Amino acid sequence: MKTNFSETQMNKPAIQIANDILRNCVHCGFCLATCPTYVILGNELDSPRGRIYQIRDMLEQGPAAAGKKDKKIVKHIDRCLSCLSCMTTCPSGVDYMHLVDHARAVIEKNHTRPLPERMLRQLLAFVLPNSKLFRLSLIGAKLARPLARYMPGRLKVLVEMAPKNIPSPSPIDIPGISKALIKRKMRVGLMPGCAQKTLNPAINEATVRLLTRLGCDVVVVDGVGCCGALVHHLGMEDKALVQARENVRAWTNEIESRGLDGIVINASGCGTTLKDYGHMLKEDPTWAEPARKVSELSKDVSEIIMEIGIDNIASMLVDIIQKPSVAYHSACSMQHGQKLITQPIELLKAAGFDVREPSEPHLCCGSAGTYNIMQPELAGQLGKRKVKNISATAADIIATGNIGCMVQLAGHGDMPIAHTVQLLDWATGGPEPLL
Repeated sequence: MKTNFSETQMNKPAIQIANDILRNCVHCGFCLATCPTYVILGNELDSPRGRIYQIRDMLEQGPAAAGKKDKKIVKHIDRCLSCLSCMTTCPSGVDYMHLVDHARAVIEKNHTRPLPERMLRQLLAFVLPNSKLFRLSLIGAKLARPLARYMPGRLKVLVEMAPKNIPSPSPIDIPGISKALIKRKMRVGLMPGCAQKTLNPAINEATVRLLTRLGCDVVVVDGVGCCGALVHHLGMEDKALVQARENVRAWTNEIESRGLDGIVINASGCGTTLKDYGHMLKEDPTWAEPARKVSELSKDVSEIIMEIGIDNIASMLVDIIQKPSVAYHSACSMQHGQKLITQPIELLKAAGFDVREPSEPHLCCGSAGTYNIMQPELAGQLGKRKVKNISATAADIIATGNIGCMVQLAGHGDMPIAHTVQLLDWATGGPEPLL
């Protein structure tokens, strides 16, 4: 793709990166068929290729194009799920993720949204990354549920999405160490997350039980908080970098003092972001190198288990009267963001589960962080489509590796859902997941 940035613009590192990404695009259109919003809307402006053209024009024209002058660009960028399916499809290796991230940051700094939308985005950015505030908000939403039908659009969506039962905080998420139950093979840090440990603390509990059973010391490091993905995808770049630095500082202290063989993540949306810390902080002279190290150590829980050895899972199986058949839903952040496609399936099969894969596995379920709140109509269509495909497998249960997907799928169907690690924990001696 041809670009026309001025010499002054090209002196900015962010524009240099965007220019290189844009020039890799050969407008072949392979990305269209795998883009969820294009599949649903059929509008090329809501496809990766269409958005790339719009982003190029916006960046070339400067901040004014992201302001009130061109609301159309903002609409189509907002509709992007950042599912990254286009990157899996692209034969030219276009780095769409970093391009759209930069576009969102430019829009956030220069575009004035309507007041209700600004307030909602600020509320989400303030509450969701803070587990204590998030828990209080869920309690409030639970109390307000009977009045949901009388509430305006997005407020109604927020209240209806809140779980009917809010679990108590888990002691496993308090900073400390859980020792390996057999001879130690690895010492890993657990990313406790923010939304996940509030919505479903049983996932972290299952992760710790499984990893200690497999020979890992599991450390919850003091000072590690939200990964920053939520505000990052809202375009709030400065807030995302603050959260990234805080986490890198905490992880670095642990790495340098006692050492870590890995940082284990069991929410794939967080995993994609942690693995990108090296890029996010590359211009920071203080934190660039520590961030790169943290990114290198960051691994999905399925990667950690595969590194220990899949045979260890098979050798630890316990008798379960009847194992359910499992429909595996691969989160976009897992298959497109981290390129982890086969590992969770291989582990579930090694644990003795009958694993079934639904059709259209590449299409997003519509969760995508806060997308199902900010774009409820499109998210709803994608959620229903995904649940229909999963139901067609006639499996007993859904397994996935991302809390956002679990919430989204539960909102559009009645099949029981478990995190992949909960099923692996159950198969090797842990409790049966509460579904």
